[in-house]
Amino acid sequence: MELYSEEGIKYIRKKYGFHNTKSLGQNFLADKGVIDSIIEAASIDPEDLVIEIGPGLGVLTQREAELAKKVYAIELDRDLIPILNDLLKSYDNVEIIHGDILKTDVKALIEGAGCEKTRIVGNLPYYITTPIIMQLLEKKVGAESITIMLQKEVAERITAEPGGRTYGALSVAVQYYAEVVTVAQAPSHMFVPAPKVDSTVLRLDIRKNPAVEVKDEEFFFKVVKAAFGQRRKTLINSISGGGFNKDKVKEVFEKIGMEGNRRAETLSLEEFADLADGLME
Repeated sequence: MELYSEEGIKYIRKKYGFHNTKSLGQNFLADKGVIDSIIEAASIDPEDLVIEIGPGLGVLTQREAELAKKVYAIELDRDLIPILNDLLKSYDNVEIIHGDILKTDVKALIEGAGCEKTRIVGNLPYYITTPIIMQLLEKKVGAESITIMLQKEVAERITAEPGGRTYGALSVAVQYYAEVVTVAQAPSHMFVPAPKVDSTVLRLDIRKNPAVEVKDEEFFFKVVKAAFGQRRKTLINSISGGGFNKDKVKEVFEKIGMEGNRRAETLSLEEFADLADGLME
């Protein structure tokens, strides 16, 4: 029996008496094609460390263990730990860690593993997708890539280009740290139980250097946040409303040759960098 199939998932749940915890967003992927796409996109080599976020019933974990030197699978649900340990007992390179990814020192795990490269893989709970992604990127944990399943709507915001309604602070932040590749689509019917929304698989290839050079990274994101804070307003008004002196903002716009009546969603990363650096002077 294939454990990723609907029948396989039902079998595991019955065998171990496991019940999904709705508050943890537990929806198990039951489509081999998407599972294959995730594994292929992660590009796992024999000397790699894989850190998996939310292994669920271990379907991806099994595939990762067959390819990688070491796998750390971080699972929040205590009830899943003995199930995972049993299902994966034949793999001596897998360690199941009971914990919250947001409270886990991922950088220390990576440094302690002694592997050549690190790939992060996961099916992220919808309710904390953005915090997980941003923490991994902002803390510069040392991974080569992050291959993740996430809500389709969030994926569209991450991959958005300037000029559209979905382009926002999240688009700028993720694209600043990583090159984004869309891997696969996963409609809701591919999960057990089926969620109310569709999903998308993205791979974030971590940049060795950010997409744009800025004088101060924290200040850059402060400007971006202010710009999108009142996105219906013109940039001069939205940035001024975000705590910046309006006269100074006008002066910078004039100096860098940017029209103040533009709106945040029209700016590229390069233009945000010019604006932030100008406001720092």
